[in-house]
Amino acid sequence: MTERVPLLLVAGALVVPWTPAPWLGAAVVVGALLVLVLADLAVAAPLTTVALARDGDRVMWLDETATVRLTLTNGSPRRLRARVRDAWVPSAGAGPYSHRLDLEPGASGTVETTLRPTRRGDRPCVRVSLRSYGPLGLAYRQSRQRTDDRRTPPWTIRVLPRFTSRRYLPEKLARLRVLDGAVVTRGRGQGTEFDALREYVVGDDVRSIDWRASARRSDVVVRSWRPERDRRVLCVLDTGRTSAVRVGDEPRLDAAIDAALLLSSLAARAGDRVDLLAVDTAVRASVAGVGQQALMWRLVSALAPLEPALVETDFGLVAGEVLRRERKRSLVVLFTALEPAALGEGLLPVLARLAARHKVVVAAVHDQQLARLTDTAGSGSVDDLYTAAAAHRALAERDRVRAALTRHGVEVVDAPVELFASRVADAYLAMKATGRL
Repeated sequence: MTERVPLLLVAGALVVPWTPAPWLGAAVVVGALLVLVLADLAVAAPLTTVALARDGDRVMWLDETATVRLTLTNGSPRRLRARVRDAWVPSAGAGPYSHRLDLEPGASGTVETTLRPTRRGDRPCVRVSLRSYGPLGLAYRQSRQRTDDRRTPPWTIRVLPRFTSRRYLPEKLARLRVLDGAVVTRGRGQGTEFDALREYVVGDDVRSIDWRASARRSDVVVRSWRPERDRRVLCVLDTGRTSAVRVGDEPRLDAAIDAALLLSSLAARAGDRVDLLAVDTAVRASVAGVGQQALMWRLVSALAPLEPALVETDFGLVAGEVLRRERKRSLVVLFTALEPAALGEGLLPVLARLAARHKVVVAAVHDQQLARLTDTAGSGSVDDLYTAAAAHRALAERDRVRAALTRHGVEVVDAPVELFASRVADAYLAMKATGRL
């Protein structure tokens, strides 16, 4: 029964006291109302003949909206007056709550659900619930939950990471063009590649003179150089327990994904081959050497469903996978946390053989809250003193881990979340300019 039935009962109760026989009047009112409800229920269209179908968006970016359409076809000979509830997981941000449809026999109608997800990843629909109302609106038919589950057409929308660091890309690409020689004259640097011969001009390094070519041309010519191309860049994301820690308004893993996307896009534009690996106790995602055009799509699709795992990362597995996949010398950027327990017992024992084969960069997000907590000691409260002492100890442990990594020849990028992606890209460009890849 609907909310109209209690209203009719109240209206009937107001009339009953004015009848000659109140008890008989009450019975007549209740009986008449019951007959109307049963008649309305009998006339309501059955739900067993309703067919459902979906279409709409399959992929979207976080912070944007998507639309999924649900089409209902009335296969019964009765008019369908339906209320439709298209339910999704809470993080999908589905709305509106329900829809109204009025369909003639054999007709079809479409309702639209707008999704505004609050998290990246795969967001599935849950269930489509239907109610078929009678013409008086006093009663409705509703199928059981198991029937709704069988009838619901499956649909999943993949929410891609927001990639906020893309705002840095024009500035990084401008610096890359400078390194590449599109803006300034190509110079010579350690590890750079030979590009072409040109005439000597005043100010050129005499060590760049090609004496054999000069003798053939009867003129002084010098070699020009360009930054290294076709290098290998491997982004390794630690998806273990430390990646679940919230730094600012998002987990550490989301900041690592954002930085990895910026670095991958920049490296692909520079002509380098980009690979990606996400590991904790198993390989969670893997993208191997793709072209520049397909790179971003492959990366965001692989990174979107990643979630932190509440396990200790197996850095032995990380090192083994890197050495197995990358035979040539590569730039390995490990996105993890500068946590003494995790790195001291897991990464440092395998770092030597990893750094012997590849150039390793450890990139970690710095929590600025620790620095703020060190300033609470001046308040004089005992609790604040203990808090400041704990913050000082955590910062000192980070410094010891950073020093230990540096002794192994590892470059460390430790930056706040607002600048993290930019600092990682800057480290790549600096190595590109000096030929250290």
